Amino acid sequence: MRIILLGPPGSGKGTQAQLMVQRYGIVQLSTGEMLRAAVAAGTPVGLKAKEIMASGGLVPDDVVVGIISERIDQPDARNGFILDGFPRTVPQAEALDQLLKQKHLKLDAVIELRVNESALLSRVETRVAQMRERGEEIRADDTPEVLTKRLASYRSQTEPLIHYYSERRKLSTIDGMMAIDEVTGAIHRQLVALGATEPKVRAKSAARAAPAKKGTKQSAAKAKTAKKAARTAKKPAKSAKKAARKAVKGAKKAAKTTVKKAAKKAAKKAPKKSVKKGAKKAAKKVTKKRAKR
Repeated sequence: MRIILLGPPGSGKGTQAQLMVQRYGIVQLSTGEMLRAAVAAGTPVGLKAKEIMASGGLVPDDVVVGIISERIDQPDARNGFILDGFPRTVPQAEALDQLLKQKHLKLDAVIELRVNESALLSRVETRVAQMRERGEEIRADDTPEVLTKRLASYRSQTEPLIHYYSERRKLSTIDGMMAIDEVTGAIHRQLVALGATEPKVRAKSAARAAPAKKGTKQSAAKAKTAKKAARTAKKPAKSAKKAARKAVKGAKKAAKTTVKKAAKKAAKKAPKKSVKKGAKKAAKKVTKKRAKR
């Protein structure tokens, strides 16, 4: 599955991305991490990005897309990936579409976590107040003022992506204000509807489709020997059955022949016996008549 997570800062994208990584066995691709990794690896695109960042400039879209291209070619991204933080603009989305098309890959889903901005600001204010009470250090980018600026930037730059992906029938919107496990469940249902499967489920399906190999040539040879033995054992049984059938047929034929012969003999003898009896009776009558005379 190749997925994009959309949502304003504080919507829970990072949390949900991590849960999806664990559940589906796919990798999370963060633009910042990919840039740092490419720079550290000294790839051609990484070196170009390093020069731009060193001069204080923003890394252009073509360089970011080049880094993503290198990253999704790596073996761990073969099963899929989650893009978090990219694309941020419609031109970046168009560049990503072109990249995936060149690689003969498709984007499966864009999950938008929709949240209430005033509720997000309230959450941050509460969290900052609690951290101050505990005497904890507050990050410079984790304040209501910074969040307000980031939300404004999201609305102007990234929100147009919702319309862009909606037109392409890739967008699924989920209520990001629900509890974490409820959001996770809603994302899972959406992805299952699109054909996503968990690694354990895939393994079970593969095991059902093709029996697992337990070894070795030796076990395969044993299996063949057992099959041959079974076939050999079946042969005498088949022969015995055939012999029994033949014997039964022979006995039936013999019985029929005997009955027919007996019937023929009886038929031949019957007229002779009746003639003889008639002759005897006639002779007796004649003798009686003569005696009377």
